[in-house]
Amino acid sequence: MKTSTEELLAFVTVIDSGSITAAAEKLEQTVSGVSRALTRLETKLDVALVQRTTRRLQLTEEGELFLVRARAILAAMEDAEESVARRRKRLSGRLRVDAASPFMLHCIVPLMKAFNTRYPEIRLELTSNERVIDLLEQKVDIAIRIGVLQDSSLHARTLGRSKLRIVASPAYLKEKGVPRGVDELRDHRLIGFTAPDLLNRWPVRISSTGAAGSGSTDDGGLKIKPSVAASSGETIRQLALAHSGIACLADFMTARDVREGRLITILDDLLLDERQPVNAVYYSSAALASRVRCFLDFIGPRIEL
Repeated sequence: MKTSTEELLAFVTVIDSGSITAAAEKLEQTVSGVSRALTRLETKLDVALVQRTTRRLQLTEEGELFLVRARAILAAMEDAEESVARRRKRLSGRLRVDAASPFMLHCIVPLMKAFNTRYPEIRLELTSNERVIDLLEQKVDIAIRIGVLQDSSLHARTLGRSKLRIVASPAYLKEKGVPRGVDELRDHRLIGFTAPDLLNRWPVRISSTGAAGSGSTDDGGLKIKPSVAASSGETIRQLALAHSGIACLADFMTARDVREGRLITILDDLLLDERQPVNAVYYSSAALASRVRCFLDFIGPRIEL
């Protein structure tokens, strides 16, 4: 690369300050030093970037084009330096994280040994609430929320989306048979949620007459009446594993069970491609910003949804 950081910084600062003298003051350099840096840059590029008069400086056409790139280069360098500085700095202090128990157990807990190794001085407090909480009231710094976010004054970072599937254990299906259509579900034990009721809408196509695959479809899904209901998705997962019935759960909870044969997906040909958004929400706080950022930067790429 022909140009140096010093020359780029001199050029941008001269333009932003309006004069070489003002730029020299801002950079805490001599006027002659800034002037020489600008001249060296133009010599290396073999083009005039600035037209100089006794009263003002004016960018040439080439100068305007180069200024955009110079700003981008300096911004990227500053961002890189800040990232390295954050890694070098030993972050410390308490960080309270809340999530529904299934997400806590399946997505966050498995990552915490590695997180603690990298950030040994951050003291994590992990809590689980199945319902939406008030962060200030519960003294929580980050809450993981699954589903569409309501309007809020909270900041949010999207962690991903998790597909919903209908599952049951091999032993249950061997005993009760595998349902081939939505209408056959009425002969099975269905496991659902106590609240909110919208979680008892399963993402499967149903026909306008109530029999699967017999005409036009209603893509609103199937509203079920649970044979047994629970407040926690993890309890529902355990009920399905214990051969108690059929459940509809997110992949982040059941993908490993399916891979290892403890659960089987059913009605896949009727399943709507419905995915639950997963977001981290938090209040902006200068004191917490580094801890919140490093936690979300760490778990974001590693979570399997």
